[in-house]
Parts: sequence; C-alpha cells; structure tokens
Amino acid sequence: MAEAVDWQDPAAPRSTRFNDRYGSCAGALTQARQVFLQGCGLPQAWSDQPRWTVLETGFGLGANFLSTWQAWVDDPQRPALLHFVSVEAHPVSAADLLRSATAYPELLPLARQLCELWQDWTPGWHRLRFAQGRVLLTLCVGDVKAMLRQANFSADAVFLDGFSPQRNPDMWDAYTLKAVARLCRRGTRLATWTVAREVRDSLTQCGFLVQMVAGLPPKRDRLEASFEPAWEPRKRVRNEQDHCATKSCLVIGAGLAGAAVAASLARRGCQVTVLDAAADPAAGASGLPAGLVVPHVSSDDSLLSRLCRAGAQATWQQVQELLREGEDYALTGVRERCLDEGAVAPEHWHTRAGWLKPAQLVRALLAQPGVRFQGQSDVQDLRRQGDVWQALDEAGQVLAQANRVVVCAGFASHALLQQALALQALRGQLSWGWRDTADTANFPETPVNGRGNFIPQVPTAQGMAWYLGSSFARDDTDARPKDADHLANLARLQSLLPETAQALAGQFPGGALANVQSFCAVRCSSPDRLPVLGPVDAAGQPGLWVSTAMGARGLTLAVLCGELLAAQWFDEPAPLEDKLAQAMFSGRRILQPRPAKA
Repeated sequence: MAEAVDWQDPAAPRSTRFNDRYGSCAGALTQARQVFLQGCGLPQAWSDQPRWTVLETGFGLGANFLSTWQAWVDDPQRPALLHFVSVEAHPVSAADLLRSATAYPELLPLARQLCELWQDWTPGWHRLRFAQGRVLLTLCVGDVKAMLRQANFSADAVFLDGFSPQRNPDMWDAYTLKAVARLCRRGTRLATWTVAREVRDSLTQCGFLVQMVAGLPPKRDRLEASFEPAWEPRKRVRNEQDHCATKSCLVIGAGLAGAAVAASLARRGCQVTVLDAAADPAAGASGLPAGLVVPHVSSDDSLLSRLCRAGAQATWQQVQELLREGEDYALTGVRERCLDEGAVAPEHWHTRAGWLKPAQLVRALLAQPGVRFQGQSDVQDLRRQGDVWQALDEAGQVLAQANRVVVCAGFASHALLQQALALQALRGQLSWGWRDTADTANFPETPVNGRGNFIPQVPTAQGMAWYLGSSFARDDTDARPKDADHLANLARLQSLLPETAQALAGQFPGGALANVQSFCAVRCSSPDRLPVLGPVDAAGQPGLWVSTAMGARGLTLAVLCGELLAAQWFDEPAPLEDKLAQAMFSGRRILQPRPAKA
C-alpha cells in the first residue's frame, strides 16, 4: 500500500505519518540543487569519472534523484555510469511522484520515465534502469538500518534527507550514521539540511569532518561533511587481487548467461570477447523457441522467490529496451495455477510476466558496443600466462586471451573448470505445434504456469505456434527428442488445462495426427537449485569467474546475474541485497565436490 501524502497545500506536500514537509519552503528542486548537489560538489566532483555512486537516506517524492539525473544529463563531462541508491521505508504512489514533479517542468520528462517503472513495492531492493542502463536507481524498501546492513559498495556522495530528527529520530541516530559511514570511502562528501547537534556529533564520531555553511532560507545553516577518519577505512573491494583494473575479458558461452555478462561488462568499459563452439549464438538451451519470464511464488516468500522477483524485473527492463513487443516478447501477464492439495491460493495472477524468445535477447545483448562474438571456438582448456588468461582449443592453440575469464558454458562449465564446482546436467524437452487460431474455446487467452507451463500463441515466420514444457531429467546429457517426454508434457497439460490437452492430444505420439514438434537441450543446475556466480579458485590464480547453473530459470535470472557480477567487479551497488547475492556465491559450501572414497 502506497504511503499517503497530504496535498492540502499543493506547494508543500506533507507526510501524514510524520507530520512533516517533504521538501524545503524554498521548493524541492532548489533544495536538491543547493543543499545536496552543491553540498557534495556536484556535478564538478564527478567530471570524467567512469562511474559515480550517490547514497540517499529518504527517497520521499524523488526530487533529489530526479535533480541528480537531470544534472547528469546536462553535464558533458558526466560519468559513464550513475548509481543512485536510496533507502525508503514508506514509498509513495506513482501518482504522487508525478504530481510533485509537475511543479518543475525540467524534471517532468524524467519523472514520467520513473513513474512508468514505479509500482507498489515489496520490502527489499529494487533496481530501475534508465538511459540504456547508464542511470541505475536502487530503491531499498524497508527500515534504514536493515537496508544499510545489506549494502556492500562504496558511496562517492551521501544525501541525508529524512524527515526531521525530532519527527523521525531513527533516521538520524548514531547507529544509522555509523551504517552510512561504513559505505563511505576516504573523501566521500556528505550533505544535509539539518544542523541538529546530535547529528553533528554522531557524524564527527563516525569519521566525518563536519562544517556548518550558509543554509537555504529560511534556514540559516546547513551541513557539509567529508569522510576523513583518523583510522584507515576498511577496503570495500571484495577481491583485492582481482579488482577492476582489467579492461579485457573473455566470456565462454554465447547463451543467455554469457550474453548478459558480456553486455553488463561492456557497459562499464570492458572490451569483451564471447567465445562459443557453435557458429551462431544461442545454439544450446538458450535457443529455446519461446519461454516464460515469471516470478516464483511461495507462501513464505522464500529466497528463490525473492531472487526470481528481482530477476524478472531486471529481465523485462532490458527486454523492453532492446526487443520488439509482439514479435520477440509480450507482457501478456501469466496465470499461476497451484495444483497442490490444501494450497492457500489455487491461482495467482502475475501482471509483469509473459513470453520471450530468448535467442532474440541473446543476439541483442551481444550486439552492444564493446562486445565481440567469436563463433566456432570450442574452448577445451584455460591457462594463465602472467597476467593474461588464454582460451585454448583441443590442439592447444590459443583462441583468444584477456585479463579475465567468465565461464558461462552451462553444463560444459563442469569439465572446463575441471570439476571445481558440483554442477549437474538437467535435460529438458519442450513440445510445440502450430496453432489453429480459429479455436478459441480450448485455448487460454494468456500463458499458464504451474507444473509445467503452456504458452497459447507466439508469432513465428510460419504462423502462430503454441509451446508446452518442459520435462526435467537430472544427470541426463542426451539431447535427442524422446516420445516419452512428449507424453509426459501432455500429462502435465492435462492437469494444468484439461480442455487444451484434449484439443491437442491428437498431435502427440500415438494420436491420429502425431505431428508435435520438439526442442531439447541440456541445462545446468546446482545441488541447491540456485545459480552459481563468483570467482573460482584456480590454484591461487585470480581472474577466473563463473556464471552458470540457472537451471530452468535462465530467462528470469541471467540478466540479474550479469549485473551482479559487474557490481562485484567494480565495487558498485548490487541489484539486490547482500544476503541474496551471497546465496548465489560460487564459494558456498554445498558446491564443493565431495572427496572420492578410498
């Protein structure tokens, strides 16, 4: 439920919860520019920087974010990438965001873009992409201390902009400011409108050099500060020996996982070469004709549910930027049917869900500037020579080399990494056929998900097609179609949609028509069914990473994993909270192979 805003005075909207104004008497835009941007030396401070990260406490009506974004747009010396991380316990509605921005015509176009992605946010982290992924808003919904504990990045500037310390003391207490200081590097600048003594004292104790400067009337003073602690701050880089000085990278595998990693790294200035044994991209499991991008639902909102929710959001934002609606994808909505006995909710409607042609997304990601695809390059070994990693073919010839390697080769990653991780083959077979568009009585209007899934209509060059999937066979690497799997898919459809199953039964093996088509491929899974992302211990040799084991959820999770890997490399804000990121870490105990028995 969106936070209520009191608009009795249109020029001074107020929070009904805290009985306080959302902005200064001088106006939210003036406050954003003179107190926060100017107070942190912006835009001058970010000139010619590759990336810049702003941390804000209190998103409110979004004036600081919109003003920072506008300053970035207007600055020819802007950083290539702008991160804006904002903590907000009580998000307002999109309508209130837009109403607030109407007072500032220069911000209105940006506000409209923000409102297009805005929704009723659930607790946790939410990543919103703008300007082709070069402006990233990470909205952290929840208690400020809890959200900051889940953050793991270095801020370049800090905006302290909660409601007044008297109205909302938790936002300003010593524990909150200590959590803010943990995310600062030496030299990080901080700005706020309050000059409360307890805030000044706490900032000083946390290592900030604080000064009062002329305020924005009617306030006489405001605060500017710089993080210059007497002690040496803990370094934020998680992999010190493997940090982001690299400018070149090899990605092994041109499926969804590899293409997503390549695009995320290229956006940050890396020169990426993507190697694949096939002549064209998406030759493996990512060549699926069509699949669903849909969140996972659980009664306890499990870790997988939260990951899939973040992943679906990340995927749809890139899909809408890169692909053609109606041809490559459709946000149709998806009906979730729970067939378990005693289920609390037998059906659930996913609004932001639909079908997608994954190969089209792979090609669009690989077409991004800075990415080069190199087909017919069957990598059989990886070798480190000095500071360079080399990808070798079966004859030992060097196919390509770079400072770093990310292995995204599905189950082939198992052999390429010399079984350093416990990965499992997951064979899947999709059944599909041509749709009789005149038959509307037996087909659902939108895709249905449950035990298996059914997509009723997807346009192709030969006509309209339906898709039914998919089988799951663990430890099976045989990618040849099997009649038994077609029949298993039909059995799932009979539980999911009995009328549709009856209408299509004749197209399956044993039927009168028996002309069902198939797509079969081998995917990769981990023992705990979660993706595997992070560095691989290669006998103490840094620079070898992996992004794989997304199982049947590659469409939902690949883009998210690509952004998370890039965040780890460049010490940027992650697209999701640290607890969820660590759940996919390649070093988790469950992934270590068991020693062979004597």
